[in-house]
Formats: sequence, structure tokens, C-alpha cells
Amino acid sequence: MWRRMTADWGFDHPLLLALLLLAILPFIASAFVRRGIPTLGLAPADGVSRAVSLGLRLAGALAILAIVLGLAGLHRREQVIARQGTGAHLVLLLDRSSSMDNSFADRAPSGDQEAKSVVAKRLLDDFVARRARDRIGVAAFSTSPMPVLPLTDHHEVVRAAIAAIDRPGLAFTDVGRGLALALSSFAEDTDEASRAILLVSDGAALIDRRVQETLRDAVARTPVHLYWLFLRSRGAKGIFEAPPPGENTPQANPERHLHLFFQSLGVPYRAFEATSPQAVEQAIAEIDRQETRPITYVERVPRRDLARLAFAVAAAALALLLLAKLAERSLVRPASATAAAGREPVLRRAA
Repeated sequence: MWRRMTADWGFDHPLLLALLLLAILPFIASAFVRRGIPTLGLAPADGVSRAVSLGLRLAGALAILAIVLGLAGLHRREQVIARQGTGAHLVLLLDRSSSMDNSFADRAPSGDQEAKSVVAKRLLDDFVARRARDRIGVAAFSTSPMPVLPLTDHHEVVRAAIAAIDRPGLAFTDVGRGLALALSSFAEDTDEASRAILLVSDGAALIDRRVQETLRDAVARTPVHLYWLFLRSRGAKGIFEAPPPGENTPQANPERHLHLFFQSLGVPYRAFEATSPQAVEQAIAEIDRQETRPITYVERVPRRDLARLAFAVAAAALALLLLAKLAERSLVRPASATAAAGREPVLRRAA
């Protein structure tokens, strides 16, 4: 118990704690005027007076203790507390190809239209704001994978990374190596928490067979829940409808075959096909509802300085002592009045 207490509390200047010995002074000496009486037998027992005397001595000791603790820089150290909640360890895998800069009509945004990247940025920011207990990482891909942010519980940094996804993108979509990068984000994640990858993309390309085998091996070692938010442009081929036999090839329909590949990985997988901002919002809301499993998360309680509180306690104790001292002086007869009272009978006799 003592080790736990000393671990929680700290001092900026611990050497000043030697001054705590001064707290015994109020019990040795008094700042109040002492008055002698001929014998203690003449003084009746007065429990109230004894209690007041002890209280004033304790107030003096408390004032000294509080001042010393304040000067020593008393504080409560930063703490790391494990709590139970709901959430997940989640990696946002964002497509940064140039096609994401187009609207859902597959052309440059105009009027009240929004680019797909802008829609994703706005709705993912709201998504992160609702996921207070998650640890979230961010990765991106276009011509090559781009690590952006490792798993973290600092959501303000995550939201800053999301805010940058509407910057102009590059030409190609290497989703295979992007997914491999997202899976590697869990390599050092030892917590027993639900792990999920949210892929946000408006297209796909062929995945090399060697990359496919790498991905199969990675999900076998690190099982995850995989979500694909497919931002389909109007008129583009969907991922759920089987194409005609002559077009059912990876070269002719890469998005459909990427969907089939994800289904073959043997991990919980769900795809959402969205052709409008409203559909994107509904898909993200559904993903939010899916990832609500129990999780043990760490809450960091920042350092709390207690020096001001110590000085406030000292000021209150000193104010009490000051009031007692002022009350004592009001009960003492002034010396001039005593002298005048002693001369008065003499003057009368002289008269």
C-alpha cells in the first residue's frame, strides 16, 4: 500500500521535505500571550478552552506542513489506468489515387458536388469522433503504400491525418501492397482486442500472386475483420453482380475479383458499395455498429499539480490563527488605561 501511494505522489524539490520537522513548533511554543495564575487549583476545568488551544496548535502545524509541501512542489504523478469499454484496434486504409478526386459522377466536382475524397474525409472524421475508445492507425496507397500513422489513442492526430486525404492523388491503385501495409500495423499489437481494417477505395487493380500469398499468410498470423467501403462511380461495374462470362476476368473486372479474393481470405469480411455521400454515411454507420466488442483500453490521467491547493490550505490555517490573535488582543486591557486607573485615586487624595 505504501509503495502504491509513493508511486502516485511526487515532489519537484524533495529535499525541502526536511522542513516538515518545523511542524512540531506549535506544540513547543505559542504565539499567544501566556498569563500566570497563583495556582492551577483556582482555575476551573474548561474543556472548551483546552479544545480551542489544541485546535490552534493543530492549525499552526497544518499551516507549516502545507507551506512546506507547496514549496516542495507536491503533485500527483501521471497515471495509466486500464478500463473496460467497447471498441477495436482499427486501421484506416485510404485510397489516394487520382480518381478519388472526382465526384461520384466520375468527373471533376462542380457546384454542390463533392469529391469522393472530401466525402470520405468528412464522414471518417465523424466516425473517429464517435470511437472514443479505439486505437486507430492510418495508412494510404496509390502507386505504392504509404504509412501515415501507427495505432494510437491520440485521436486528434488521427483526425489531422484524415484531414489530409483530399490532397491531390497519384495515378495508380496498388491495393495489394496497401493492404499488406495495413496488416503490418498490427505486428506489435499484443492486446486482446478486436482488430479491423477499413479499406476506403473507389477501385482496384490486379494483385500479384506473390502479394496474394503474402496477404494470406499475414491474415493467418494476424486475424482481422476486413471492411471494404467501395466508392463506386455511377456507371462503373459493381462488385456484387456477376458479369457476363466473357467479362468475368480480373483484367476486365478487377473490383469484382478483389471482392472475391477478400472473401477467400477466411476472415470476417464485409463489403459496402456506395454511389452517393448518403450511402457512404450509411455504410460507415453500419461499420460503427459492427465494431462494438468489449475492449480493455488504457486511460492516461495527466499530472496534477497540488502546490496551489497546499498554499490555499496554509492561507486558511493562517487566517484562523490571525483571527485568534486579533481576538486575544481585543481582550487585553491597554497599558495606558491601566496606568490611568492606577493614578486616579492618587489625584483624588491630592484634591
